[in-house]
Amino acid sequence: MWYRSRIVLFYIVVFSFILSGCSKLEEDEEDHKLVIYSPHPLEFIDPIVGEFESESGIEVEVITAGTGELLARIESEEEAPVGDVLWGGSLATLDSKKYLFESFQSENEDHAIYKNVDGYITRFTAVPSVIMVNTNLIGDIKIEGYKDLLNTKLKGKIANADPSKSSSSYEQLLNQLQAMGGQTSKEGWDYVRELTMNLDGILLESSSLVYRGVVEGEFVVGLTFEEAAALYVQDGAPVAIIYPSEGTIIRPDGVAIIKNAKNIEGAQRFINFVTSKEVQTLISTELNRRSIRDDVEPAQSLKSYQEINIIEDDQQWSSLNKAEILSQYQRLFLEIYGEY
Repeated sequence: MWYRSRIVLFYIVVFSFILSGCSKLEEDEEDHKLVIYSPHPLEFIDPIVGEFESESGIEVEVITAGTGELLARIESEEEAPVGDVLWGGSLATLDSKKYLFESFQSENEDHAIYKNVDGYITRFTAVPSVIMVNTNLIGDIKIEGYKDLLNTKLKGKIANADPSKSSSSYEQLLNQLQAMGGQTSKEGWDYVRELTMNLDGILLESSSLVYRGVVEGEFVVGLTFEEAAALYVQDGAPVAIIYPSEGTIIRPDGVAIIKNAKNIEGAQRFINFVTSKEVQTLISTELNRRSIRDDVEPAQSLKSYQEINIIEDDQQWSSLNKAEILSQYQRLFLEIYGEY
């Protein structure tokens, strides 16, 4: 009996070690997986992440949502971060949330047209705000700029996302204010009020619902960003890109390492990868984005900078005053529709 008990005890100990080893292996695998939060369209994400996984051997999990939602998630997970990288979101939106990120400078910073001057947010691509039009539905309605969106024939047919949830929609709001009179001007906010009245109470939850809604014919026009519209143009969808005649703001989006990320080394490799000349060339030639590198040619499918009426706003002011700008927009929407 004593001998049999010793054998049983031996197998119990061995089995415990095996279970412990498997558990440790699973933990190690989880630690080495890279978790990326991103508002980018999947059509843009997949080829880049696929190349990164092949080159680095690092497994990647991508969680997609609007920039506002992802930032709220990162903030709620601050004590125990799940994500490693936030990939995407306009600079105006990310700048006020720098405390959520790790300090990092990409190895490709010397070639960046837009510099990481804050030390936290690496500039990724240059993103103009545009108007997207469904050419099958627009008929004889002329769309050349923001003023044309006040046409009553478009009431309820304009796709626009909540600027508190979508960074591209917030950029659109800033663009409208600046182009139609100035970000602090009465004229700018008067225009936003008129446009909001023409939305007929429709405010979408994410930027993807804007461009998909236009492509699928749910809306005639949409307020979006260049690359989302350009991908559909390239695929032959019945859509056109309009750069507002009153002026277009072109601003970089960003990529950053989430503070206290589990896989900081993998996150650093990913940022160096997406800002490399090879990937930035892919972005320009295949994915219809404007590179932030000074040694990458612009995409031939997009309008040149010389063909766009480019305007600038006070970027620092819009970042510092984002909460008040959004609050003013919410009050305006509430005054018109009674709910937000």
